[in-house]
Amino acid sequence: MFRTKTCGELRLADAGKKVTLAGWVQRSRKMGGMTFIDLRDRYGITQLVFNQDVNAELCDQANKLGREYVIQISGEVAERSNKNIHIATGEVEILVDTLNILNEANTPPFTIEDNTDGGDDIRMKYRYLDLRRNSVRANLELRHKMTIETRSYLDKLNFLEVETPVLIGSTPEGARDFVVPSRMNPGEFYALPQSPQLFKQLLMVSGFDRYFQIVKCFRDEDLRADRQPEFTQIDCEMSFVQQEDVLNTFEGLAKHLFKTIKGIEMNEPFPRMTWHDAMKYYGSDKPDLRFGMKFVELKEAVIGHNFSVFDEAEYVGGICASGCASYTRKQLDELTDFVKRPQIGAKGLIYIRMNEDGTVKSSVDKYFNEEDLKNIAAKFEAKVGDLILILSGPKRKTQKALCELRLEMGERLGLRDKQVFAPLWVIDFPLFEWDEEVQRFFAMHHPFTSPKPEDIHLLDSDTGNVRANAYDMVINGVELGGGSIRIHDSQLQRKMFELLGFTPEKAQAQFGFLMGAFQYGAPPHGGLAFGLDRFVSLFAGLDSIRDCIAFPKNNSGRDVMIDAPSKIDQSQLDELNLIIDIKE
Repeated sequence: MFRTKTCGELRLADAGKKVTLAGWVQRSRKMGGMTFIDLRDRYGITQLVFNQDVNAELCDQANKLGREYVIQISGEVAERSNKNIHIATGEVEILVDTLNILNEANTPPFTIEDNTDGGDDIRMKYRYLDLRRNSVRANLELRHKMTIETRSYLDKLNFLEVETPVLIGSTPEGARDFVVPSRMNPGEFYALPQSPQLFKQLLMVSGFDRYFQIVKCFRDEDLRADRQPEFTQIDCEMSFVQQEDVLNTFEGLAKHLFKTIKGIEMNEPFPRMTWHDAMKYYGSDKPDLRFGMKFVELKEAVIGHNFSVFDEAEYVGGICASGCASYTRKQLDELTDFVKRPQIGAKGLIYIRMNEDGTVKSSVDKYFNEEDLKNIAAKFEAKVGDLILILSGPKRKTQKALCELRLEMGERLGLRDKQVFAPLWVIDFPLFEWDEEVQRFFAMHHPFTSPKPEDIHLLDSDTGNVRANAYDMVINGVELGGGSIRIHDSQLQRKMFELLGFTPEKAQAQFGFLMGAFQYGAPPHGGLAFGLDRFVSLFAGLDSIRDCIAFPKNNSGRDVMIDAPSKIDQSQLDELNLIIDIKE
């Protein structure tokens, strides 16, 4: 056997035992006639001891070992005189009597340590080395545990895991498809699924009333911290359910994961908030509820003072930052520069200080007297020592900017603790969103989302105000999952396609198989999909989902380790009947 024990399991009770270990050289230290080597494997680190006085030849061999050499040793477990309380095996060491070098190694381009000296780019290029680091490995172990617990929870509720195809037809689901040319069908293409949406609905028609799948999905989108071109969903669907059934089932899954993985009991029901209120009070459909600072709308309270910034604005709103009245001019200028960044787009920032001496001062003292300012402050229920920050402009743009300002203040005040979790269901989304550029409605979620039954009569007369039977689970400002009750009636589905601008011919061409299936008795059904990558990164306290994916892409969608995507040989292009014509 290459090893009888791993590098993470030996304890003081093992003292005196003869063991064989195998792993990588983490570091080496020479102290007089003694050489100490830390041997690492997936399970931990064990200190090895080589004694010049006991075996000079073996000690000389040990002194030649480089970092990341793969070795096998045998020896006796002994109690350490200088114990290391920072590692699980810190009370013991191995008195080595046999050393076998299994493989030499080049010096790695960065240190294989938790606090490595390698930047993102170099670590992604040598990802197989980065995965040796404890912190990265721990993320993948966490991911494994979460998938095991998810499968266990859903299995006990009679969910059946069913695999769905990866090569499918292209359908409009909100993002660009990745397409794959078909050699056997020249000029035709598969698409990689953005989600298993259509297939899980077909499984409901097939009588598989509780389906789930931990599944790869693909979207050709610009990347950011919580997006990758390929990502993993915990994808679920249920028959004979209403919204309440779905929310209770998957709130239960979330609570199960918090309990079994994080040791956190969540006994209270998750709060619920309508999409309208989320936008009104937080400027986001995924509000972070770890802290307050709800928006206060001020338009009616501030017009009529000959201050055109307020008088001419569609929207005026603000937040109250507790205890920040002492902010310096420099700090206020920093906040102003923050909201004026191009990606945020505010034109300026107004502040009101609730000073410790009881006076109220503002950057608009010229237009508002102290009584006026106190009346504004009363709307925030502001106290002495608080700082009110106000933005104005077009409604949606200003609410978005105010949302970013709120999050920035939460960060500055230490209110976004990664060990605090604030769950929320956002419900009652609009069914449609209007696109000014093309002058038509688009589905806010996807074309198979059911309208609220009580709003169906508004589809023709008041389309923009129809609410969707849709819901998102949000925790700490992250949308962890979302879903909806689906349309299961063929006539209502045709109406939906019509409102979205599909001709009957186009709807038939792209979704005819689903419409046909509905003719054979489709049950009421609905579902939800969690983003597994986001869930793991939330539990791990990560800022990017990339760090919990074994082999992620960079921000340009490239795998720099294997240099993909890449060009292919002309012979492959010929087989696929493709000609590459890159537009300038």
